Amino acid sequence: MKIDPILLSVYARTFKSITDEMSISMEQTTRSPILCEAKDYVTGLYDGDGNMLEQTENLPILAFSLAPVCKYIKEFFGDDLHPGDVIFHNDVFSLGNQNNDVAVFKPVFLEGKLVAWTAVKGHQADIGGNVAGGYNPNAVEVWQEALRIPPVKVVDRGVLRKDVWGLIFANIRLDIVQHDMKAEMGACTVGERRLLELLAKYGVDSYQAHKLALFEATRKMMEAEIAKIPNGNYSGEGYVYYDGRHEGSKFTIRVDIEVQDRHIKFDYSRTDAQTNGFVNGTFTSSASATILTLLQMVNPDIPHNEGMVAPIEIVIPVGTLLNAAYPKATTFGNHLCPPNADAIQRALAPVMPDRVTAGWNNLLASLTTGIDPKNGEKYVDIGFMGLKGGSGAMLGTDGYDHIGMIDASGGVLDQDYEMFEQQTPHTLIKHELLTDSAGAG
Repeated sequence: MKIDPILLSVYARTFKSITDEMSISMEQTTRSPILCEAKDYVTGLYDGDGNMLEQTENLPILAFSLAPVCKYIKEFFGDDLHPGDVIFHNDVFSLGNQNNDVAVFKPVFLEGKLVAWTAVKGHQADIGGNVAGGYNPNAVEVWQEALRIPPVKVVDRGVLRKDVWGLIFANIRLDIVQHDMKAEMGACTVGERRLLELLAKYGVDSYQAHKLALFEATRKMMEAEIAKIPNGNYSGEGYVYYDGRHEGSKFTIRVDIEVQDRHIKFDYSRTDAQTNGFVNGTFTSSASATILTLLQMVNPDIPHNEGMVAPIEIVIPVGTLLNAAYPKATTFGNHLCPPNADAIQRALAPVMPDRVTAGWNNLLASLTTGIDPKNGEKYVDIGFMGLKGGSGAMLGTDGYDHIGMIDASGGVLDQDYEMFEQQTPHTLIKHELLTDSAGAG
């Protein structure tokens, strides 16, 4: 089929508008502050094979975890996928990134054929395990952290599986999580509806052809950015301080980057071994950190689809700090992004001095749980306002104040003060920035 360049742009912009509308649906229908206010979620659109069509990356560390799981789910269920199915997943040992980040996947069918997927992943207020809220510094294995949800149908051909639904939420403390997961399901339905409208207008053949053309055009854009980096081998290190169990412990993330013409490889084989605690990453969380760091150094107008990641190779051996072996604890894995990013930026600084930044702030937050005396209900609150340190300075300019961690890249928002006091039993006395507390610039 002949590719129409104007129609190609229509597809690209429509894919993006669909994921944006899914994001708005999440913001308007979720109940937990970490979702409806902080926007700790990602919405995505994928083709029938699980290849990324577009995403809205409110929290970038989640953004590149959906496509690998989508491909895994398609292989897992094989021919047992049908219109009306809804699938839950969070399992870090089948390509999830963090157990609190629970995803909904909805296959999209047209005339009986699987043509796409819609997906949403959001951080849930509770996911079972030993500790309310999911962050258990004493955990050494996954069962002490969370309820593992490998791919499971909660809706089969449009019919809710009450047994499966009951099993999952019997193991989760907060009723609000059920409602937030329904919001994820609703956002997926919004995406499905909009995509089917697009396909009805232009046809499946046009969609398939222009999708591949879009991937190819995006791949060339990313390759052109990689080609600006001189061929060579570059190495950098980032440091993780304290594993939550051993005072004074320190671990090193080591990345070896190979740039060869239009291809870039990130190899973490020399990274320190996993810890005996929850300060470990998963392959997916660590690979997402690698991609989002690279994206901050290249053309921001590159569409976020499968073509974008095609020239990027990531090697993270099992058993390292960034890819813990089963059944190790991994809840802190998303927050290893800052030292991972440091390693990458230190490696590329000599050849991309105008594109790298100094180190960003690390996670500093308090998760508070308990019973609200006003209503007698359980609550969980992650101190959003404590997450907001500054970003690293760049060549000739200071970093941004109060932007947050690099894994959020400014996407996670602060909780409104009045809403914070309504949704928790706490009263906010003071919230202020300490000038230059992380160093000038």
